[in-house]
Amino acid sequence: MVNDFLNDLLTSRLSDPARAFWEKSRSEIAEGISETRFAALLAMASRHAKRQSLDLSEEELARAEALVPGWSPVAWNRLELLRINLLLARPDLETDAFAEAFEALFRFADEGETCALYRSLPLLPRGERFVWRAAEACRTNMLTVFEAVALDSPYPVNHFDDTAWHQLVIKSLFLDVPLYRISGLDDRLTPELTRMALDWAEERHSAGRTYHLGLWLCLGPHHPERVETLLSGHWPQADALERQAMLLAAGRAGQSDWLARFEPDSLDATLGAAWRQATEGHCGRKTFAPLFAQLETDQ
Repeated sequence: MVNDFLNDLLTSRLSDPARAFWEKSRSEIAEGISETRFAALLAMASRHAKRQSLDLSEEELARAEALVPGWSPVAWNRLELLRINLLLARPDLETDAFAEAFEALFRFADEGETCALYRSLPLLPRGERFVWRAAEACRTNMLTVFEAVALDSPYPVNHFDDTAWHQLVIKSLFLDVPLYRISGLDDRLTPELTRMALDWAEERHSAGRTYHLGLWLCLGPHHPERVETLLSGHWPQADALERQAMLLAAGRAGQSDWLARFEPDSLDATLGAAWRQATEGHCGRKTFAPLFAQLETDQ
């Protein structure tokens, strides 16, 4: 179960005093406490855990994916983990009263508490109760809060309608966040999403501005003439990293004729590898992860 997994992660990463706080708080929550007291426990958690990376192993990440497909705590910190464990310790998660209490927690939450609450969404039962709250995070100007909902979580793809989904992906593109971490993106590349990404690219081009790497994840097998025009027009000026992304994008968009223009032996090793991935259909969102990592290193 998710609770057991998160408890394992927590107990192996807390100091002895912090574990004592966790055990005492969990017992207190199980017996029933006021909402004021629960909010106080969330705030007090900062005394016992810091915003340190969890440094999850590949085995732990695989376990998370197996428990909740599309979910990853890879970006969580120890304080968020403690707060989410406190939240999931509540015995009333299934009730309507919890939905009201959950909403109330946001009123006085600081940024860190807010992020932890949003990161908990894919783990809460009856997730449809929190769609409005999740959409609020997508309208925020706080990047950390936006990413807490948008990235490494299956909540948006499972619960957002097309309008909210398109807004989330395009805002991710505008903000230049790593789109390969948007769960479900491969399966929800709608015609409208592709159109919006193409419009964004045309506006950037008209303004003389560069594209973000995430653009190439947004092109599905729709509007093929416009996609081909974008690929062909931008290729001459693209650098090596972006060309890798463009080849993968062509595979995602079903641009087999465009890919067939290249002689793989004429490409360098890196581009040749990307070409083979694209032509063989191995161009899911996670294949872009090394490109984003390289971009971050170069910057």
